[in-house]
Amino acid sequence: MKSKGAEDKRFPALFLFIRRHNGVSSTGNCMDDTPILFEEENVMTNEIMTAINDNLFAVWFLIGAALVFWMQAGFAMVEAGFTRAKNTGNILMKNLMDFCIGTVMFILIGFSFLLGEDFLGFIGKPGFDIFTAYSNFDFSSFVFNLVFCATTATIVSGAMAERTKFLSYCIYSAVISALIYPIEAHWIWGGGWLSQLGFHDFAGSCAIHMVGGVCALIGAKMLGARIGKFSKDETGKIRKVNAIPGHNVALGALGCFILWFGWYGFNGAACTSVAQLGSVFLTTTVAPAVATVVCMLFTWLKYGKPDVSMCLNASLAGLVAITAPCDVTDCFGAIIIGIVAGLLVNFGVWLLDYKLHIDDPVGAVAVHFMNGIWGTIAVGLFATPSAPGYSIADKNGVEMVGLFYGGGFKLLGLQCLGIITVVAWAAVTVTITFLVIRATVGLRVTKEEEIIGLDQTEHGMVSAYADFALVSGVNNFGGSVIEDMRMAESVNGSKENMVSPDEAVPVQLRTADPSIAVASDVSLTKITIIMKQQRFDALKDALDKIGVTGMTVTNVLGCGTQHGRKEYYRGVEMDITLLPKIQVDIVVSKVSPRLVVDTAKKVLYTGHIGDGKIFVYNVANVIKVRTGEEGYEALQGEDDL
Repeated sequence: MKSKGAEDKRFPALFLFIRRHNGVSSTGNCMDDTPILFEEENVMTNEIMTAINDNLFAVWFLIGAALVFWMQAGFAMVEAGFTRAKNTGNILMKNLMDFCIGTVMFILIGFSFLLGEDFLGFIGKPGFDIFTAYSNFDFSSFVFNLVFCATTATIVSGAMAERTKFLSYCIYSAVISALIYPIEAHWIWGGGWLSQLGFHDFAGSCAIHMVGGVCALIGAKMLGARIGKFSKDETGKIRKVNAIPGHNVALGALGCFILWFGWYGFNGAACTSVAQLGSVFLTTTVAPAVATVVCMLFTWLKYGKPDVSMCLNASLAGLVAITAPCDVTDCFGAIIIGIVAGLLVNFGVWLLDYKLHIDDPVGAVAVHFMNGIWGTIAVGLFATPSAPGYSIADKNGVEMVGLFYGGGFKLLGLQCLGIITVVAWAAVTVTITFLVIRATVGLRVTKEEEIIGLDQTEHGMVSAYADFALVSGVNNFGGSVIEDMRMAESVNGSKENMVSPDEAVPVQLRTADPSIAVASDVSLTKITIIMKQQRFDALKDALDKIGVTGMTVTNVLGCGTQHGRKEYYRGVEMDITLLPKIQVDIVVSKVSPRLVVDTAKKVLYTGHIGDGKIFVYNVANVIKVRTGEEGYEALQGEDDL
């Protein structure tokens, strides 16, 4: 407890005003020596400090809501990074609509189901106060609970990514926001039967993450795996698990950091004192950090190298696990919770891949469902009265403490009861929802649509990274024949100076008869060099020195006779048969092919596997399209290859 003197140091000007207003000198002496003024001073001081504290934490409550909303960006980045590029736009659209559809459904029915007048401990009575009594409406509570509601639906989208119809997604997202989440959240936070018994879930390990996780598990199971995830034998039995790496780990890491930052609002927004807020911040930092270290060590020992994507998932797992007990556990408890979370996320990914054969592209089930359960159980194990603002009590007002702190099994049993009933409610309602969707509009896209990618088939966009997309089709840049003519005129000066197509692209065959020899009869050689990407600059400089200035450079994938090397992605062994390389194509006539080959060998040689290969070809002819020049003459000039 802070002393009065400590409070004076925090607000010196305010307390000087109070003392002077009450007839007290700056030294604390009563000007008229009337003791009653000290009592008045204390009363006013307490009232003012209470008002300041209430208003500060009311503002922090809304700031916390804003941080939770910002977590939508984190989920979007994690899901986009851990899936393939052809579905990025679809991922972003779904995360946007999570919140927007959730807002509509929460206004119409969700909020009243959650925080309406309790009916038999099961549900809040429906109401429309937001429309009929707006001046007295609890705006802060609505916004705060809305952003939590949107998070639940977002968890599901990650596990069902890359193969779910967008329309179907919108439907089940609406059901989660309107029905599934609000009712079970009423049991826990809205005065329902679980809260009456003393069930504790401070920020949502059970109400949000476990519920989202169980919906994700059922959805991924009913949807089926992505094409190519599992290899089957002739009898249909799965014989191999294949890794499908995400296209951008950097996006995934960015999403992880955004989520961790937002989690301080997720866990801390409901705190009512500085001491409690500080304790929550500590546990919210310690648990994910420990989980990540444990995961790093585990993957390092098991696979030979620390797995980046698994460590990112471990950070999120630690955050999920600490969400329920963040306000009632101490640092030691947070460490243990983090250790278990770091191991549990690895077990969860392995279990889904190798035993249950359920395809979860982002690890949502392992992160949210399994660690949501673990975090809820952890309350019954690690809840300690030493935590600031501790308030866990049964329906008779008797304080309950965690098992490891001398409280017995009462609280632990209550937490397990909450897990069972909430999982049952969510599982039954979401299963019915998915079955209805599958029987009506359909749940999964066609094989063709999945192969092409949902960006194109569901949203009509070529790619979320349009400027980096491969050129395909005709006239990709939306131009026309007239525009092409204008470009040609700008290059050649005028239309009159342009060479006709027949003149510019004649075809002459090589002949050995010197009497009818043409320019194309000069010896032409094509040299193709396959090499490591990091050696390209050195090769380019070396070739420039020997007079080779024209080349075509391509990013390619391939492997040699070593058949690639063994790697692991999220605990799944994969054969890296296609490694990133640079392909350099050169056609020479004046420069000796032997000189080019020797120069390339000298630059590229390291003595290790993967130095590259050089291919040498005879070229029948070269034709410069703009001028019609052939053979040797076609390779001269500033616009060579």
